[in-house]
Amino acid sequence: MILQKTLPYDVFSPRALPGVAPLGDAPWFVVDEAYAPQMALRRTLMADRRDEVIATENPDPVALCNLMETVLAHLPSGFVRSGDSVRCPDGWQVLIDPTDPFGTLGQIVQDDICLLEKRGSEHVLTGAVLCFPASWRLREKIGHPLTHIHTPVASYTDDIARRVQRLFDGVRPGRPIWRFNALWYDDPGLFQPRAETEPRPVTKAGTTPYLRSERQVIWRLPESDAVLFTIHTFMLARSDVPGAADLV
Repeated sequence: MILQKTLPYDVFSPRALPGVAPLGDAPWFVVDEAYAPQMALRRTLMADRRDEVIATENPDPVALCNLMETVLAHLPSGFVRSGDSVRCPDGWQVLIDPTDPFGTLGQIVQDDICLLEKRGSEHVLTGAVLCFPASWRLREKIGHPLTHIHTPVASYTDDIARRVQRLFDGVRPGRPIWRFNALWYDDPGLFQPRAETEPRPVTKAGTTPYLRSERQVIWRLPESDAVLFTIHTFMLARSDVPGAADLV
């Protein structure tokens, strides 16, 4: 069980869907108290279950190269890049493999990384490293547009879908946007793939023991025009969530 004790934002602050805001001067990637155990789990999943956590579907080679260099250029303090390797805050040394950007970056940052490219009128998921799925399966979503990716999310209405697509169309290089979500879980496990036909049972906020929250950043790559969607997962015990005691 890997838990954080704090969140860097107030999950109960009201935001209308899709709830995005400029990232501003905040870091793209953060290193929190769970970095070492989360990374140990990520590296194990990539070694033992790679086909479940890494997938691609005809991504643009230029976008892949741009993805790798852009992420490495925005690593926060605590990472040391030396030649063709990166030393991580937990002491792990990662060899930079240009032929395997998702496998490389997935060993460096806590965030899951999704690459989306405009195909027709929608952005399509063309590649990802997804070690901490929140009740979805990468293999069911790869190669599909945003509307399919959010099946069967009930709150993802046609209106929300149009607004999200406009966000992906409108985000500019160097001006990323971000949002967060908050879901109550009975199971604190981080790797929770779930088929579209088996949606997660609804839980009660006043009694469910764990809060799962994702810090999601939308970042346009400067050269390829593709979009990165990164997901930093927090899992907290209910007793550590400020304001949770007031929920019924």
